Amino acid sequence: MKILITGAHGFIGSNLLYQLRNDGFNDIITFNHDNTFDELAADLAQADFVFHLAGINRPKDPKDFYAGNRDLTTKIVEILTKQAQRHVPVLLASSIQADLDNDYGKSKKAAETAVFAYGQQTQTPVYVFRLSNLFGKWGRPNYNSVVATFCYNLARDLPIKVNDPNHQIVLNYIDDVVNTFISVMKSGTQATDKYLSVPNEHPITLGELAAKLTAFAKNRQTLVMPSLATDLDKELYGTYLSYLPDDDLAYPLNKKSDKRGWLAEFIKSTANGQIFISTTHPGITRGNHWHQTKTEKFLVLSGNGVVHLRKVGTDKVLSYPVDGTHPQPVDIPTGYVHNIENTGNTDMITLFWASEIFDPDHPDTYYEEV
Repeated sequence: MKILITGAHGFIGSNLLYQLRNDGFNDIITFNHDNTFDELAADLAQADFVFHLAGINRPKDPKDFYAGNRDLTTKIVEILTKQAQRHVPVLLASSIQADLDNDYGKSKKAAETAVFAYGQQTQTPVYVFRLSNLFGKWGRPNYNSVVATFCYNLARDLPIKVNDPNHQIVLNYIDDVVNTFISVMKSGTQATDKYLSVPNEHPITLGELAAKLTAFAKNRQTLVMPSLATDLDKELYGTYLSYLPDDDLAYPLNKKSDKRGWLAEFIKSTANGQIFISTTHPGITRGNHWHQTKTEKFLVLSGNGVVHLRKVGTDKVLSYPVDGTHPQPVDIPTGYVHNIENTGNTDMITLFWASEIFDPDHPDTYYEEV
């Protein structure tokens, strides 16, 4: 199958192009704003399927809405109509704004009408998607995506502006859009007179959106990771990270050193506790305390040691040898005094997980020798 993508350099186009390649489609033709109509005609003569994604969103002159949305689409279907015997399907990326009485909406509506007419006249499958507010990697900030703008600004410590925090929008994640488009192409479903939408739409207020993204931006300072329980949470977090500057992907941790070695907190979660890492010098023992409610896991990544445990009120000591060459987490139950001793000749590196974030006002830590 030879696939033509118009607007391949754009937000949807670039994501679609790379996913098609991931799926094994390598015979892809791209048409962008710097190509000519003659090139377009030649491209259409080869295409077996057309993803028409090119369009104008924010021109300096309102007339450009019609040139970039209505007229380009009309030109495409006119060329394809002359090749009607080939029945080349067309998928159009339109907008929920096509019903609005403004130049952008009217130009999009005209493009939809042209595609539907082509489908009916030639009895060819056409697919007109009315998309909501798109977000995801490679979106252009300060253009037509509030998510892209918020992410870009927050990643650079720039302010974000929310005029009405209660205003609700509907978000479409770019991967859902792309996967839906590809699925439609593969299925060959006939759809000549209906507007289509992408599954997994996410209603959210601007206030909620700003709060989520702001919390993600603060993670490096607080180390607290907001909930990623929903698909939207995970998608927004991945999108936020994609807007970090290239020279700002790494960040320092607060490393606390003493005669035993050093310790640094890595990440925290109100729902899933916290993770921290430490080095322990040879012959040094860390711990000698127990917890009423907090549980932990110890995982030695490098070096050799022993985890000792003793149930409070008893004399029996349990010993679990640990070493970095055979990773083996050790669970620390509640009510067990515990420590970890470096028995090797090099620094021991240990990863710790605790079931709750450490609260200095309620540490739930009671010192006692194993």
